[in-house]
Amino acid sequence: MKKILNIAITELQTLFYSPVAWLILVVFTFQMSVGFSGLLEGWVNYFATGRHATEITFDIFTSRYGMFSRVQQYLYLYIPLLTMSLMSREFSSGSIKLLYSSPVTNVQIILGKYLSMIIYSLILIGIIMIFGLYGVFTIKNYELATVLSGVLGLFLLISAYAAIGLFMSSLTPYQVIAAIGTLVILGLLSYVSSMWQDIAFVRDITYWLSISGRSSSFIYGLIGSEDCLYFIIVICLFLTLTIVRLQSNRQKSRWTVSLGKYALVISVAMLLGYTTSRPVFKVFYDATHNKVNTLTKNSQDVISRLKGGLTITTYVNALDESNAGLALPSAVNNDISRFGQYTRFKPEIKMKYVYYYDTINSASLEKRFPNTTLKQKLDTLSKIRDIDPGMFIAPDEIKEQIDLSQEGNQFVRLIERESGEKTFLRIYNDMMKLPTEAEITAALKRLTMKLPKAGFLVGHGERSSQGDGGRDYSNFAQVKNFRYALINQGFDVVDVSLDKEIARDVTILVIADIRTPLTADEQQNLDKYIASGGNLLIAGDVKKQDIMNPLVKSFGVQFTPGVLVKPSNDQLANLVVASGTKRSEDLFYQFKRIYTDEYTVTMPGAVGLDYSTDKGFEVTPVVVSDSATWNELETTNFLDDSVKFNPAAGEVQKSYATGLALSKKTGNKEQRIIILGDADCLSNNELVASRRKIWASNFTLVTGFFYWLSDYEMPIDMRRPKGTDDELFVGKKGAYRTRIAFVWVLPGLMLLSALGIWIRRKGR
Repeated sequence: MKKILNIAITELQTLFYSPVAWLILVVFTFQMSVGFSGLLEGWVNYFATGRHATEITFDIFTSRYGMFSRVQQYLYLYIPLLTMSLMSREFSSGSIKLLYSSPVTNVQIILGKYLSMIIYSLILIGIIMIFGLYGVFTIKNYELATVLSGVLGLFLLISAYAAIGLFMSSLTPYQVIAAIGTLVILGLLSYVSSMWQDIAFVRDITYWLSISGRSSSFIYGLIGSEDCLYFIIVICLFLTLTIVRLQSNRQKSRWTVSLGKYALVISVAMLLGYTTSRPVFKVFYDATHNKVNTLTKNSQDVISRLKGGLTITTYVNALDESNAGLALPSAVNNDISRFGQYTRFKPEIKMKYVYYYDTINSASLEKRFPNTTLKQKLDTLSKIRDIDPGMFIAPDEIKEQIDLSQEGNQFVRLIERESGEKTFLRIYNDMMKLPTEAEITAALKRLTMKLPKAGFLVGHGERSSQGDGGRDYSNFAQVKNFRYALINQGFDVVDVSLDKEIARDVTILVIADIRTPLTADEQQNLDKYIASGGNLLIAGDVKKQDIMNPLVKSFGVQFTPGVLVKPSNDQLANLVVASGTKRSEDLFYQFKRIYTDEYTVTMPGAVGLDYSTDKGFEVTPVVVSDSATWNELETTNFLDDSVKFNPAAGEVQKSYATGLALSKKTGNKEQRIIILGDADCLSNNELVASRRKIWASNFTLVTGFFYWLSDYEMPIDMRRPKGTDDELFVGKKGAYRTRIAFVWVLPGLMLLSALGIWIRRKGR
């Protein structure tokens, strides 16, 4: 050990007598100081405007654009400059012969050289920690554990870079070639994950070998055994290769013997890497305060109920051009990683992939390849993608396995338990496309318990849960590629007729804008459902008050006459831009979006809701218009005519309730009812509508209302604890002084130290 330490000290002395080591320290410190000061000043200015925010630590240090992520980019260039001379200098100067003749082994030489780099890397880490410790004294409830996790990741990354650089330096006496070779190896390790991914035998090895993103997981606060062992294995691999190289050069071994040793070392490393990357061997620690890298508690509870085996089979249609690329063989490992948080808690999950081709609804495909068979389209697309068309099974073969016609033959996954329960997990027609934890957990929960069932009343011209018209409710009910549809959030959806008693398993009844009154028998069946404590969502609309009022009379609610209006230069007067109430946020946490945040609910053609509290229900207004709204009783053509407030006609200007939540104790449960003054706000058109200067979030009504109506069962509650690092103990003057100290004083002191050592050495 003493010889190793002596070699390391000698190497450090040589390193710091040269300008390169000092120059890297000065530039590294300057770049970090500029980045840190900019981020700090940005937050100081943000708070100066009177705004409030949390997760300051994350934004400054560990976010994608934070200081640690920037450091990764610097290291890629700096380390090769440090390592290029470690062994190259010995070969070019001939001093390697002195080392060979001295009583030191090859292992001691290499470990000594490497130790010098580790000590230098600790100096870099020390500089980083200056900024980290500054955060302790300037950020309230500073997330030190997350920062330390990021520092660990950077240290491991530097150590791996140093081992690679040391190996490349042992291959050539030319320092520049060693530096370039190191950059080449680092580049290969960054991009190797995309190489040979279409070969099943090879892709797991090349995917593991990639260094890209390894330190990022640490920076984001997740310490994983796989990433830790990856760095250890890579370091040991290149140090061993360097020792083998030195041994071959020292003993003048035959190239075949050396090649065999190299192959053995690499094979052992690949085997260890493959083994440690298996889900069953992985261990994790989430250092973040709100555990953003881990499944929420509700998801963990669902996973704990899934006893036995679980298989996720992904069906990929080659003709589904917009989605097939998500899980073609070249993307399988990336796709598997999307379920990494789930395999962490259930490592026995099996991922299977089935590739086929079949008819798909694509006007673009037909337009580009007219008058061609499915097989011809497959051959053309396979040639473009450079894949074997023989890997895709024919339409008749896939139909023997599973009928995917109800899913439109689009990209879909089938989740199946060992005990036989199964359900689909889809992708969605939005910017995110892929399912998030909410949708994945909802699908898994469907396999473990009987989920809420929403029944939509039919037979009276109601808004349909299956039609694709603009006024229909199919988007939020059961359109399969709409993320917030009830079927994708864990609900079963059925149509319900009142010509007989409502089935007991219907937990929520939706009555939306009926056009004809109920018969006496139908009203009796509805009353039985209500008397049993069934939950309801009732949505009225303009000119339907006479028909809808009998349905809500027993709740002490009445749809007001007329239509709510408010003159606007940009929109029709009968468009009500409503917002949530404080009480609504207490009932449905999702309503924070339309109460605290700057989002609204658009209700075209709404009526107000009057209510009393003498029917035994606790009544809470949850969606309201602003106080400039009135109930227009005279104007009916809002496109061509203007509206004018006329109190003499019985018009009243005030803030109207347009959404009510009613509840009361019924037996052993709480009965819950939602009444809306507008049925259009949940329609297909309105859920996807976009208007100038209006930030609408109507789907919040769907998730919020049904979360409450299902007794907080579905959709899955994905909330995490809020960050508490929400205050800076430094103002503008402090931020300015910080910039001076870090950007100019600290690098300046390092530069003066370098000059002092250089002058002192010259004097000697």
